[in-house]
Amino acid sequence: MKHHLLRILVASCFALLSGIASANDSVKSAMSNSGNWAIWGGDYAGTRYSELDQINASNVKDLQVAWTFSTGVLRGHEGGPVVIDGTMFIHTPFPNKVFSINIEDQTINWVYEPKQDPDTIPVMCCDTVSRGVAYADGKIFLQQADTNLVALDANTGKKIWSVKNGDPKQGSTNTNAPIVIKDKVFTGISGGEFGVRGFLAAYNTSDGSLAWKCYSTGPDGEMCVDGEKTTELLKPIGADSSLNTWEGDQWKIGGGTTWGWYSYDEETNLVYYGTGNPSTWNPVVRPGDNKWSMTIFARDADTGMAKWVYQMTPHDEWDYDGVNEMILADIEVGGEMRKTLVHFDRNGFGYTLDRVTGELLVAEKYDPAVNWATHVDMETGRPQVVAKYSTDQNGEDVNTENVCPAALGSKDQQPAAFSPKTGLFYVPTNHVCMDYEPFQVEYVAGQPYVGATLSMFPAGKVTGDGTDHLGNFIAWDADKGEIKWSIPEKFSVWSGALATAGDVVFYGTLDGHLKAVDASSGEQLYSFKTPSGIIGNVNTYTHDGKQYVAVLSGVGGWAGIGMAAGLEGDTDGLGAVGAYKQLGKYTQLGGVLSVFALPD
Repeated sequence: MKHHLLRILVASCFALLSGIASANDSVKSAMSNSGNWAIWGGDYAGTRYSELDQINASNVKDLQVAWTFSTGVLRGHEGGPVVIDGTMFIHTPFPNKVFSINIEDQTINWVYEPKQDPDTIPVMCCDTVSRGVAYADGKIFLQQADTNLVALDANTGKKIWSVKNGDPKQGSTNTNAPIVIKDKVFTGISGGEFGVRGFLAAYNTSDGSLAWKCYSTGPDGEMCVDGEKTTELLKPIGADSSLNTWEGDQWKIGGGTTWGWYSYDEETNLVYYGTGNPSTWNPVVRPGDNKWSMTIFARDADTGMAKWVYQMTPHDEWDYDGVNEMILADIEVGGEMRKTLVHFDRNGFGYTLDRVTGELLVAEKYDPAVNWATHVDMETGRPQVVAKYSTDQNGEDVNTENVCPAALGSKDQQPAAFSPKTGLFYVPTNHVCMDYEPFQVEYVAGQPYVGATLSMFPAGKVTGDGTDHLGNFIAWDADKGEIKWSIPEKFSVWSGALATAGDVVFYGTLDGHLKAVDASSGEQLYSFKTPSGIIGNVNTYTHDGKQYVAVLSGVGGWAGIGMAAGLEGDTDGLGAVGAYKQLGKYTQLGGVLSVFALPD
């Protein structure tokens, strides 16, 4: 155990000696070793791709369970462990425990368990999930549900510093995994369903002091935008671009929260992320585009100043949060190599943009059931909304039926993967539609500010194709904007994908199977039933020259909220409970890490 921790300590000391503003030197060093899994996406680009190939398409069928670990926590286990030089850091849902595990003998080095007010739980929208921790400079950074961002000593688990990032009494919570860039740790905020105003914040890794904080809505200065220099689709956004799209002071409770994933391009020094839905879910009471909710932001990592933005769903009428991951990949688009950002939005469109300029290159549906818009106008970037499915045009207290996708999107937070070997993106998706009825609701700080009743059901009910499955796992061509192959799954695929140099792609299913498929054809090569439904993200690492594959199981999240929170009404859980009522026949609650390897 000691020699693993010593390596972490030596690496962090080396980073300190090599430069003052170099906390991410340790991150880059850790990421450069393919035997580690040092950040949520495997790298700053969020590709979730590993160069490891000991486990490959020929031998993956022989995988066996190497070891397991129970977290002792129920509810949904999203995210995945971080692995640094022989030590694994495992996180849990509320109360947000962190375990440091010695991979050599699977003993526990230390456990951190924060004491949080249980009153935080009812303020968490869609289960008490956490999406993981970050590592840098001998520290583990944890964003607790109660909004405390803490830095822990990676060797001992002792708290080094803590900073309050919000206020649960006002509806703010946190579920995101932070990341470290240079000498700053980046985090966002949850609470769009409580009228929380979203932001991205950068804290200094040394002491937790605030470096900068930039909001999603409001005045230009508070948003860190420049009307002349910040662009959307290559054109300046103009002064007061957000204020002009809200009625009165609605922007102050306007949502646009930032609970998803963050990516970073060292060459451009830009951090990329998305903002969530506008508050409330009743669109009638908030006329205008409601900028900059539902938006991709590209911000300077040093200052927070936005270089470019792109709003995917202006005046959102369906809760299509834009927080899903941004995958940075250099690919050929239209016969030309481009530095791209690829994003699979909740609204059902897969976007390919130039990540340097924000130019929109591709926008196509990645689930054929999507019907709320016909297409995206490539000149304006605006989706062409179908009136029949417009909850705004149909009005308050009217049940708009058969909208596809449902509010949980054609994909929610579960991150996709990209393989530079195949050039394909591997996307875990939902195949779910909904009925949506908006109604009047008054804002009260700390109380739900939703204003809509939803029910969800399989997309086959709308498409009439005779199917009743709730998910697909797809391979996507981001140049042509088309599905290459698709694997139907009984339930939504709520697990993050992993692509490897062994030409294998891994993902987990909501009913608990870890699956491996051929990266080119999608042929299933392996399946193993884990103790609970998988909404965690698959990763891989090596120890003593041997490759392992790891995943957290523990059913929950929005799709599994009925089981996780004991809800039974069809419209409970913001509409999700009815669609997933059969899930309890296939799996049960319980957090377990399962680790797989080839036999010796």
